[in-house]
Amino acid sequence: MTTFDDRENAYESKFAHDAELNFKAEARCNKLLAVWAAEKLGKSKDEAAAYVKEVIKADFEEAGHEDVVRKVAGDLGGASSADEVRAKRAELIVLAREQVLSEA
Repeated sequence: MTTFDDRENAYESKFAHDAELNFKAEARCNKLLAVWAAEKLGKSKDEAAAYVKEVIKADFEEAGHEDVVRKVAGDLGGASSADEVRAKRAELIVLAREQVLSEA
């Protein structure tokens, strides 16, 4: 292989690795957001676990994270606005990335 081929393979591997880490961080963020919302809703441990699964499932409705924000904000109703959910998600994505990177 030439140097160019080696460099191309390295970039492809890095892209795949970064995409995997980003996917894991997004999933972790959704879980953390669901746990936060479940606490605000006063759900029991079992109910919270089921709610986490509902929120994760909601993430597959459309691209991006607005489907999750819409679900959580709708479930919280008057307890929280969509803007508060977005702000909490922005806070939690940083934490989720740190957690995923520390595990990698």
